[in-house]
Amino acid sequence: MAEFVRLDPQKLTALRQIDERLVSYNVEMTEVTGGTFWKAYTDAQVDGTEEFPPITNWQDMGNLQQWYDPIDTKNPRLIALARQLGTAWVRVSGTWANKTYYDFDGHCNGKVPEGFQNLLTKDQWLSLLDFVKAVDGKLLVSIANCPGIHSADEPMPFDQADLLFRTSKEYGVPISAAEFTNEPNLIALSGLPKGYTAADHARDHDLFGAWLKENYPECLFVGPCTVGDIDMFGTMEGAGGGMAAGYDIVTTEALLGDYKSKMDVFSYHYYNGVSERGQAMGGHWPYEAALTDKYLSVAASCAQQYTARRDKYVPGGQMWVTESGDAGCGGNTWASTYVDVPRTLNELGQFCTITDGVIFHNTLASSDYGYLKHGTFEPRPNYFAVLLWNRLMGKTCYDAHEPIREGAHIYCHSRKDGKDGYVYLIINNSRDTTLVDLPTEGTRYTLTGNGKIRSRTMLLNGRELKLGANDQLPDLSGAYQEAGTLKLPPYSCTFLVI
Repeated sequence: MAEFVRLDPQKLTALRQIDERLVSYNVEMTEVTGGTFWKAYTDAQVDGTEEFPPITNWQDMGNLQQWYDPIDTKNPRLIALARQLGTAWVRVSGTWANKTYYDFDGHCNGKVPEGFQNLLTKDQWLSLLDFVKAVDGKLLVSIANCPGIHSADEPMPFDQADLLFRTSKEYGVPISAAEFTNEPNLIALSGLPKGYTAADHARDHDLFGAWLKENYPECLFVGPCTVGDIDMFGTMEGAGGGMAAGYDIVTTEALLGDYKSKMDVFSYHYYNGVSERGQAMGGHWPYEAALTDKYLSVAASCAQQYTARRDKYVPGGQMWVTESGDAGCGGNTWASTYVDVPRTLNELGQFCTITDGVIFHNTLASSDYGYLKHGTFEPRPNYFAVLLWNRLMGKTCYDAHEPIREGAHIYCHSRKDGKDGYVYLIINNSRDTTLVDLPTEGTRYTLTGNGKIRSRTMLLNGRELKLGANDQLPDLSGAYQEAGTLKLPPYSCTFLVI
């Protein structure tokens, strides 16, 4: 049955101002150094015509990864497309970062020291800093914490961390925010020192905060960078709530202990589930659920649960989702298609109604959930979706006073162009047409799949979005929309500027 929506700007209530870098992204440390990451799906798996062969033991997931050479952060297309997104935070972290040695004088001659997994050279790091500067970004990192740094019973030393911070500052692209360790609550999976406990983390987290304040006081202390220590994925059949089956997930409270060094920003990781690669872990949603209200509610559920922890540890502070995506383990088979666009835009819309902060999409240009395709840097549907968000949605977030329901997920912001008026985002996640009573004329931007919802390209008002000659962006202009009843097609996302 079709939903009917009546837009009434007179009923809008301002909620908050939103950070200009809300849409941010990760460049994983494994991309900077070269390293292992998730194998790409086949074309048939992306199209949904070939089933991904499930693994029965999640500990075999290493077989689903492959080696990738370092990403080319000097690539003109990569830089140009990242610049189009506007100013953003760039996060260099990931599990790989927990085990990286900073060999900035080359004394290792390519040989990884004992207790580490990989090397970061000075040239690689300066190239990354050049990228951050070129895209008008700000840099967030996490530091190495592994057996090569210290043993579990030894307090964390920071000579390696200081090398990273000092080199960045001297180069003119300082580290502006830092998390201590990536996903420390998955202790057994994160490469931390043997025997490392939550109490050890609490000790070292406090030491890191004190070290930052003394040596780099301009750097934001962000944390604790946890994942899955809440009811993360929901409980529907085929989508269990657990992660990392067989291992205990340490709570935020245990990781922070008495919490002597106060953080500036509270951070956590959100994934809407676990991909087909990791479904043996639990938490995988079937494709048929990808546009349901229950599936789309996961991001808001995570934000609401973590808000209580933010209010406890960083009262009045921002909340950052420092990894975000449709599914852990590199994204689902449909992550690179239009199917994931409603989830991405819904995440942004709901997050803004709950809190102010930043969402770091994982990733900019790697694996199936990347905004850009690895290697070629061709933009995927989600790239154009967030590009439109950044161009249209202003800083003031409003309560639209419309209940979220199938066929009518409605969000409203001020206009990005600074003119009087509003921008509505209406997500029709149903198979029926949604009817909208538009009180005044405006400009419409309707996003749909290209012939099917599981399509690799997206349509804007019926025009296919893909790069033109010399990497020219496609026409992203809207269409005139007269006042009256507007019909929004099934499985569409529409921005209305009035």
